[in-house]
Amino acid sequence: MSKGITVPGAPVFILILSFLFLVLGTADPTSAGAQAQTFTLAEAVKFALQNNNEIRAAESSLAAKQDDIGVARSGLLPKIYFEERALRTNNPTYVFMSKLNQGLFTAQDFAIQSLNQPDPYNDFQTQFFAEQPIFVPKAWVGVDMSQREHQAGSIDLSRKKEEIAFRVCQAWLMVHTARAQLDAAGRGVEDAKEHYRIAKLRYEADLGMYADTLRASTALAESRQRKVTADKQTNLARRMLGLLLGLTGSADVEGEIPDFPLKDIDDYARSSQARGDIRSMELRYENAEKNIRMTETDYLPYVGIGGGYQWNDPANLFGGSGDSWQVSAFLRWNLFDGAKREYERSKAKHQARQAQENLSGMKKAAAYGLYQAQLGLEEAKANLELAREALKTAEEGTRLVQMRYESSFSPIVDVLDAQVALDRARVGVVARENDYRVAVLNLGWESGTILKDLGIAQDEKKE
Repeated sequence: MSKGITVPGAPVFILILSFLFLVLGTADPTSAGAQAQTFTLAEAVKFALQNNNEIRAAESSLAAKQDDIGVARSGLLPKIYFEERALRTNNPTYVFMSKLNQGLFTAQDFAIQSLNQPDPYNDFQTQFFAEQPIFVPKAWVGVDMSQREHQAGSIDLSRKKEEIAFRVCQAWLMVHTARAQLDAAGRGVEDAKEHYRIAKLRYEADLGMYADTLRASTALAESRQRKVTADKQTNLARRMLGLLLGLTGSADVEGEIPDFPLKDIDDYARSSQARGDIRSMELRYENAEKNIRMTETDYLPYVGIGGGYQWNDPANLFGGSGDSWQVSAFLRWNLFDGAKREYERSKAKHQARQAQENLSGMKKAAAYGLYQAQLGLEEAKANLELAREALKTAEEGTRLVQMRYESSFSPIVDVLDAQVALDRARVGVVARENDYRVAVLNLGWESGTILKDLGIAQDEKKE
């Protein structure tokens, strides 16, 4: 058997490693011991509008659309080119032309032998050339379309902010709900402990059966399991809130749950038909109509002017033994391109009709979404009233059964069943309260007024 190796100072080494693990674990913002940031609802929404990754991506997309305007406008601006060429040839035409451009042509170059069979010759040509479009209808339409697309993208960004605000509200309320459910589970554990204590005392006083003690112990274990699950749901809800806020770890809530205003349904209906995604779709439908005009510009000519200056030299790059200039005007007209323009125009018309149908469908979907949200609110309100009533009856029923059990008029099973019903009623009220608040916010989301309803619409507009 091999002997173990003894490392001098091993306890010290272990202590150092333990200290490093402790420091690294404490420094990790996502570790269990890290202190999560806390937010009120308004703070959470505003923080998300600045830091949410989806919103940042949408802002970059909008910036790209702004650059598209510059790309389209560049078609109206002059183009300036610089070119340097190096040529060596014995082609008679090129040799003759190169000597003329260099200003080095002599009478001897008219000799028939020199013209027909010239020696190899070098030419270095430096040229600046500019071209300015004059009549470019396709570029004009392109600028207009890119500006409209940028406007649509800006509205899309506003709608994305509304979406994130709604999701943050849901997550924030879910944390509140999870914490309340965790509290309810904790009270269930305390009640189960009390039932077990009473059952044990009755058994020790020969007033109850040992089976009652076992049943109470089982109920206590089950209530503890429910508390473990509630604790997990609370941690998940906090982590989801942090994700929406753009954090790497969890976030927590603070402050009271605000009252959300509930407006007349007609106000929501009017707003829903002018919400961001519908307005951006209207702009894109206009662009689809403009695209038909874009394809029709291919039937028109392209007119522009141009000019340049060049230097030629037989030996040096960028040399200038000879120089010349030119100015030109041109008209370029595509008379036939294999029916490509006809197919593109037909395609554009189909795409415009597609955009029109999409817009019509979106308006109908917005009306349906609002109708669904309205029914959801009515359902949530009714369920909340029923849940509160159920809690009252469960509390009273548990109290009465407890009294009957302590007086030996009811078995322990009745007490445990009543306790289970009470725990469910407590959790049910918390869940229904959250459902009602989300239903109110959902009306604002479907109508496009959620930021205004939250009182932060002005902040969003200033960004």
